[in-house]
Amino acid sequence: MSHLSLRLRIFLFFCLIALGGTVIVLAALWVGHGRALQTGPADGFLFAGILATFGLVALCAGIWLLFDENVAKPIERLSAQLRARAHAGINTEVNTEAARYLGDLAPAASAITAALSESTVSTAERIAAETERLAAEKERLTALLTEIPVATLLINAHDQIVLYDGQAAEVLAQQAVPRLNAPLSDYFDPAGLTAARTALMKCGKEISRTLEGLDGQQSYEARLKPTEGGGYMMIIDAAHIEIPPEAARPLIYDFDLLQARGGSRIDDLPLSALTFTVFDTETTGLLPHKDEIVQIGAVRVVNGRIIEGEQINQLVDPGRPIPPASTKVHKVTDAMVAGQPNIARAGRLFHGFARDSVIVAHNAPFDMAFLQRHKARMGVVWDHPILDTVLLSAVLFGASETHTLDALCQRLGVTIPEALRHTALGDARATAEVLVRMLPMLQARGLTTFGAVIEETRRHGRLLEDLN
Repeated sequence: MSHLSLRLRIFLFFCLIALGGTVIVLAALWVGHGRALQTGPADGFLFAGILATFGLVALCAGIWLLFDENVAKPIERLSAQLRARAHAGINTEVNTEAARYLGDLAPAASAITAALSESTVSTAERIAAETERLAAEKERLTALLTEIPVATLLINAHDQIVLYDGQAAEVLAQQAVPRLNAPLSDYFDPAGLTAARTALMKCGKEISRTLEGLDGQQSYEARLKPTEGGGYMMIIDAAHIEIPPEAARPLIYDFDLLQARGGSRIDDLPLSALTFTVFDTETTGLLPHKDEIVQIGAVRVVNGRIIEGEQINQLVDPGRPIPPASTKVHKVTDAMVAGQPNIARAGRLFHGFARDSVIVAHNAPFDMAFLQRHKARMGVVWDHPILDTVLLSAVLFGASETHTLDALCQRLGVTIPEALRHTALGDARATAEVLVRMLPMLQARGLTTFGAVIEETRRHGRLLEDLN
């Protein structure tokens, strides 16, 4: 009956067109007939034709608006909700009220997704138990490695970091922000690395080398051991490095990076092979051409997951008083930024953190405009590929929906703690969680490469123009 009701509703749209069109034509002929009696038949029929044309156009526009609001948009919203549940693991209920004129379609979709969710509960419980066991083992391994006075890194065949422990994090931090998938040459002198790598591959067994830091001021005694697949372990004597308990870092790794791809154009790379740096800024105001950044927050996403422990939460001295109205929003005060790095230093720090990655932001042109304005002071070029979650939202949920960060978080089941809302790191983390949920949804729609996603987002570029 519900299915017939949906068919009946669609049938009524066509009946309305037929009936309304008939009435308009008859009314136009009646008016034209009256005019014909006064000015002649030709003028009367012409006037009737004009009235009928305008009337039919207005009727079609009105019916299209009804159809769009009550059928087309609800179907678009329903399909987006189903994709979110299917590919992003969202467990929110299907909004049947928004699709109330679609007959049994929404209840049927809700029933199917509920049944599928129930069928996966036992599997999820088993996975959760296994995950808990693995997490406990990882904690024990991390604790053990922390007690050993060496820094351990695993490097893949493309000289990118696959694993680093707490001591290694401290060693790397002496040169730049530690991060997975980063080239080792970001931390050590490239010439020395090349010579050590050549010697390692030539002899095929453990070697010892003194490596210079990239800053040219520090040197490290390192042992290199070859591993399968062309990679190697690097072990550095870190006995002299003290790690305070509150600063201890977890063991950070992603073994999928052992098969890292190299040499392809970024447009041809699959989304799953990309590294993303997701960031947000807090500012003294909303005018990029004259306001200043007071805080930068950033996190990294590698192989579709947020890397815990790799983040930036940097206050920035804007060199001017922060307006009280801005402080009321982001809670950053003049006292908090006093003595903090200026935008030149903070910008260089973030630039290094985002090297060789895709930069992601919510309404990216706004945040990037602040960085681009000071690129000469920073001594860097902002030529990273850019991805905007506003445009990704438009691709997945339709341009007519609301695309604020709050709306996206609600739609995708992301919770922003109130204490972190409107802080740079809090909003960057929320944007990263939104991105992680949207990536499989994009792939399910056939947008599997970075180039395909960018091409699709260009269709919605007007959204950013309206926002800015």
